[in-house]
Amino acid sequence: MSDSHAPKHDYHLVDPSPWPVVCSLGAFLTAVGAVLFMHEIPLISSMEGSDSFLFIVGLVILLFGAYSWWGDVIKEGEYQGFHTSIVQLGLRYGVFLFIISEVMFFVAWFWAYFNASIFPTEAIGAVWPPQDIQTLDPWHLPLINTLILLTSGTTVTWAHHALQEGDRKTFINMLLFTILLGASFTGVQVYEYAHATFAFDQNIYSSTFYMATGFHGAHVLIGTIFLTVCLFRGLKGHFKPDHHFGFEAAAWYWHFVDVVWLVLFIAIYVGGAGTPAVH
Repeated sequence: MSDSHAPKHDYHLVDPSPWPVVCSLGAFLTAVGAVLFMHEIPLISSMEGSDSFLFIVGLVILLFGAYSWWGDVIKEGEYQGFHTSIVQLGLRYGVFLFIISEVMFFVAWFWAYFNASIFPTEAIGAVWPPQDIQTLDPWHLPLINTLILLTSGTTVTWAHHALQEGDRKTFINMLLFTILLGASFTGVQVYEYAHATFAFDQNIYSSTFYMATGFHGAHVLIGTIFLTVCLFRGLKGHFKPDHHFGFEAAAWYWHFVDVVWLVLFIAIYVGGAGTPAVH
């Protein structure tokens, strides 16, 4: 492109892309499919297991669209040089607003939990936790997971500072350590669920407990995948000390996951443990 046709601004005008439409379609099918699956409504009445078919199809479309879309973003920033300081500022605003939306998502679960715990109804004996619930010991597996996540928050920050200082070896090592800690958290939570004495649909306590901790666990898994992608990018030589927002966004997301877990641990595990108190 000649200088006369080069853009005279720091903004990046994205080429027409099919991926927003693909991701929207995938998200819609995933949401509808999840509703059908949770209510056990078959998509095709004569086909057993078809209640989960739409969810799986939507999820595959969504993941394919996200992979392709983010791949284009990586090419724009890493190889084509389109991510100027102005564009990076816009990306920061976008990730910040996304995390705010995630905060409001968890507010809904906390709202449901506090509403049920502060004003327990006669249906559960007017006590919290309900008398038929044997709560998990907060000072056992939940405390271990708390220490794991807090440590991972330290290691991801360590990795970030190492990258800023140009120490790629420490950056890679600390990022790998963070990923292993994230995977350990998921493993401990799966073990905890497997040994819990109450089921998801037992009462309001179990429902709010599994929805809040389960969605947080899903976010930990997503964050671990996010960091794993950053690890592979780092091994390929991506990220510079002054240009690494892809990793910085992953670190922001991971710290958000840390903070949400602290609130969960204090409010649900510690605050909801012990002998039910009569209200």
